[in-house]
Amino acid sequence: MGKLKRLAGETVLYGLGSIVPRFLNFLLVRLHTDVFLPEEYGIITKILSYVAVVNIIFMFGMETAYFRYATKPGANEKRIFDLAQTVVISISLFLSIILIVKANAIADVMDIGGRGTLIIWFAIIMFIDAVVAIPFARLRLQKKPIPFAVGKILNILILIGLNVYFLKVVYDPSIGIEYIALANLFANAFYLLIFGRTLISWRPSFDKEISMSMFSYAYPIMITGLAGMTSEMFSRQTLDWWLPENYYPGQTPKYALGIFSACYKLSVLMGLAIQAFRYAAEPFFFSNAADKQSPELFARVNHYFVIVCCVLLLGVGINLDILKYFLGDAKYWEGLSIVPILLLGYLFNGVYYNFSIWFKLTDKTYYATIITIVGALITIAANYVLIPIGGYMGSSWATLICYLSMAAMCYFLGQKYYPIPYNIPKSLGYIFGTTLLVYLTNAVFIENQWAATTFHFVIILAYLFIVYLIEKKALRPLTN
Repeated sequence: MGKLKRLAGETVLYGLGSIVPRFLNFLLVRLHTDVFLPEEYGIITKILSYVAVVNIIFMFGMETAYFRYATKPGANEKRIFDLAQTVVISISLFLSIILIVKANAIADVMDIGGRGTLIIWFAIIMFIDAVVAIPFARLRLQKKPIPFAVGKILNILILIGLNVYFLKVVYDPSIGIEYIALANLFANAFYLLIFGRTLISWRPSFDKEISMSMFSYAYPIMITGLAGMTSEMFSRQTLDWWLPENYYPGQTPKYALGIFSACYKLSVLMGLAIQAFRYAAEPFFFSNAADKQSPELFARVNHYFVIVCCVLLLGVGINLDILKYFLGDAKYWEGLSIVPILLLGYLFNGVYYNFSIWFKLTDKTYYATIITIVGALITIAANYVLIPIGGYMGSSWATLICYLSMAAMCYFLGQKYYPIPYNIPKSLGYIFGTTLLVYLTNAVFIENQWAATTFHFVIILAYLFIVYLIEKKALRPLTN
């Protein structure tokens, strides 16, 4: 049980480095939606959705490969670090040069002609992200969550300060959304200072046997990440393509994309918790893989993970009447109905991550490729069918269908190759019971905001008490 407590503690510490910065970044939504109209916000959202996908190629799955090979018995961690860093820098430098040279042509293809400078800046941003990815992974492996958190938080504080300065002090409408790219570029450059000593100590290295083995291990994970990010971002890349003309009367498709993207940010609150958990869980899973009790341990981890995510689903899902004020212009509020669906989608994405440990520990990472490609195909098909029918609501359902399908596929394959005694009926009971409670609570209209908030608070307290009653016997050993 001490292992679970340690995992929980590390998750909290990594949360300082992932949840806090991403939450602070979330606060920028208010600033951006105050300054930019939905059409403009739609443009920057579309660019960032492509950046998120291309970033996966820059990293090439080497973070996970680094964890896997650096934790093998007798491994030379410094040697593995140099090999992984060499692969990442080589790939990202090559791709960055291509993006910079072809910046204007890429902007034309993305239907943002004349904004080639944006492509150049984001290419540099992605290169810096790739350069510091393995150093950040090293901090996680060495169980140094505090330096990890400090670096992430300082970065986001710089980013927020620059956004406020650019958009509130020296704002020039002719520059517009390019300020967002500039702020990200300057903030990311700060990482080079943080990891200056680490980067100077890096020595370009290549080992025919180890490097090729790491490459073979990593590329299915890269494809997995690529397909997974496609599943997450595809709706933001195609909503303005497949939305019928005048679906939202008097508004352009990019207007709808801006509404969808702003409301999507509220569901990211679930993603923040999942990201913090992943930072702590990945080295935890690998470190405990040799333990004979690891299957039972991993099952318990997933069970408590589901409970925490259900609490978040309830807390966010029934308080949208308050959270909507994080979106500056009231025009954005019309899309709030998509948030509970997206929260549930993120929850199943987190469950999929837990289930996916079997193919990482058995070196069958090619199954990750199969599952995520299928997930990406489901996303594409679901968006193609549902966007013309339901607009951005259809995109939200496509996200949920994708992640639920991937979690199911991963579970059934995992039970064949690496059985873990997950309590599926109980987990599904929590998930569907919480979802029903969200919709029943939202069906109760209370005009007075103070009364409504009090009612929601009572619902959450009652929910937590019921969870405690259900879980108290299992929780007792954790507190001893």
